[in-house]
Amino acid sequence: MDIIKTLAQELKLKPDQVEKTVALIDEGNTIPFIARYRKEVTGSLDDTTLRTLFDRLTYLRNMDKRREEIAALIEAQEKLTPEISLALSNATTLVELEDIYRPFRPKRTTRASIARGKGLAPLAELILEQRDVYDPAIEVAAESYIDEEKGVASAEEALAGAADIIAEDIANDAEHRKALRALIMREGVLTAKQAKEEESVYSDYYDFSEPIPRLKGHRILALHRGEAEEFLKVAVEMDEDKAKAALGARVITNKKSPVTERLVAIVADAYDRLLFPSLEREIRNDLFDNACEGALVVFSDNLRHLLMVAPIKGKTVLGYDPGFRTGCKLAVVDKTGKVLDTAVIYPTLPRQDIERSRKTVLALIDKYKVDVIAIGNGTASRESEAFIADTLKYVTDRDVRYTIVSEAGASVYSASKLGAEEFPDFDVTERSAVSIARRLQDPLAELVKIEPRAIGVGQYQHDMKQARLTEALGGVVEGCVNSVGVDVNTASYSLLSYIAGINATAAKNIVAYREANGEFKTRAAILKVPKIGAKAYEQCAGFLRIPGGNEILDNTGVHPESYPIVKALLAKFKYTEADVRDGNLTLLPYQVEKAGVERLATELGCGVPTLTDILSELQKPGRDVRDEAPAPCLRKDVMDIKDLQPEMVVTGTVRNVVDFGAFVDIGVHHDGLLHISEMCDRFIKHPSEVLAVGDVIECRIKSVDLKKNRIALTRKGMK
Repeated sequence: MDIIKTLAQELKLKPDQVEKTVALIDEGNTIPFIARYRKEVTGSLDDTTLRTLFDRLTYLRNMDKRREEIAALIEAQEKLTPEISLALSNATTLVELEDIYRPFRPKRTTRASIARGKGLAPLAELILEQRDVYDPAIEVAAESYIDEEKGVASAEEALAGAADIIAEDIANDAEHRKALRALIMREGVLTAKQAKEEESVYSDYYDFSEPIPRLKGHRILALHRGEAEEFLKVAVEMDEDKAKAALGARVITNKKSPVTERLVAIVADAYDRLLFPSLEREIRNDLFDNACEGALVVFSDNLRHLLMVAPIKGKTVLGYDPGFRTGCKLAVVDKTGKVLDTAVIYPTLPRQDIERSRKTVLALIDKYKVDVIAIGNGTASRESEAFIADTLKYVTDRDVRYTIVSEAGASVYSASKLGAEEFPDFDVTERSAVSIARRLQDPLAELVKIEPRAIGVGQYQHDMKQARLTEALGGVVEGCVNSVGVDVNTASYSLLSYIAGINATAAKNIVAYREANGEFKTRAAILKVPKIGAKAYEQCAGFLRIPGGNEILDNTGVHPESYPIVKALLAKFKYTEADVRDGNLTLLPYQVEKAGVERLATELGCGVPTLTDILSELQKPGRDVRDEAPAPCLRKDVMDIKDLQPEMVVTGTVRNVVDFGAFVDIGVHHDGLLHISEMCDRFIKHPSEVLAVGDVIECRIKSVDLKKNRIALTRKGMK
């Protein structure tokens, strides 16, 4: 297989573009580095396309390896024919390769293998010849295979054994399997039936049936979980007559042959006993894998937007971890994320000591000049929100607001080794309060401490192949961290470990070196850290930031390899590095445009994409790309679900996007569902076309179900 050509066709890229990108990957360059600093080589491919290319490259290379293994295994059996070699060469998926290998795979004992052991293979071959005339008749010919010692007592037993051999060969034939698989995928139906006599969340699927081509990914995942929990019996159904006729048309080549009727029965047996059960398993696995990949795309997109939510900078935050019996844990965190104080209050049942709790909160607000209160959305969140909203009425000297923060994964962090290392003297609930506060101040820096699967912005993530989930989501986190960059003098080792070229060991070494030697003054000083060699430095340098260092460019996304280009650019237009620091480069883009971007890039010895990126970075040294995202909704009062009325317009934050809609926090304890059909006035294929996690939107209340605590939202008719 020509992998370069295949990738170019699949991704709609130029072969030369793919070849150069693959070369960069093979040289050990990371995806973030290639995406950001090798645009001239790749043709400005973004990190998403690069990751897709990398995944497909890995798959195709693994496929080529398996292709060679299979060829060698068949050759060892002295059965590798030119036809089989060609089929192996033409195979485009691992499934096709395994289908070709299937007849040659070492087999467990089967009816067919027993029949072969009895010497009945020649009889099977005779039947498959499908002669116009058999002389003697096939039933008579079968008598010559009677052998008491081999266990063949009659002609009918011989014919039955031959039939078993033929049935297995039919079921193992790669082309038959490919044709039947395509037919079932085209015309098959996935069904589900109730397996337990009890109500459940799967009640909608107790009598479910849907053609396979129309199946939605979230339904496949729901059916899979319902079956795993033994509430459902799920099966693939197919018109047997049609499938057997299609298979028979491939096997039976002479309908006038005396063995035709016998072959029709063999085809039916091959389909019922061997082929369909095997294909059903394969098809269901494929459906599940494809649904997982679809869910992974949604999960990745949600995670990306969540991580890139605008941080609330320069604010002192009170983190509030709600609870009942054990109380609500508080943690005051200053503008830099440093923990100033902690407390425990009991405004909720069973103690419900509201007055003392209020005094504690007001005292913390006054002492530390708290700006925002971040309330976790877990147990007792509704009651805590009502308490805080009422308490804020007593704050008259400053504008203090609150917001609800998803605490998904906070408990995971609190009980983690990292949480214990950061706050050895805190219990798990205190750590959780700190995490809730910090994820409002800097979502990215805090959420990287948590396994991505635990963050709670996906669908059915616990049902997916965890290795694949970890790999994909890790790539998302890596992409986000590198697009923002990190302050090397303040970043935790967990945050640093996501920087291109820096593994966990190197990240810990950076922190240890920083603690032992003080702040880094330049990017180049990173080379003094153990385990940071020239290659690692090349990959990571552009993503590390040093505010207030010796080199202003060290606080930008400009890579050190491009510093000479920047200096030449500044000199050409009579600017200094002080002008960069003081923000005096307003006219530079116009000057560059007037000089001619392409001509100037050539003069400076770089490409146009590099020059464009340099200009952008010089305009705003230390800029945070997240500042362009919408800020979280901050509230002073609270609503109850009972306050909601149809047609009421509310403002909310998108918390999660799934295949069928989006869940929106509108300021009550329960998120509202904005169904895909209610998102806009035009047809959309997926909610991600119009909404993303973190978006602040206006919508109307469509209906409220107080009994089930369900809120239906709509944006139809709204601009």
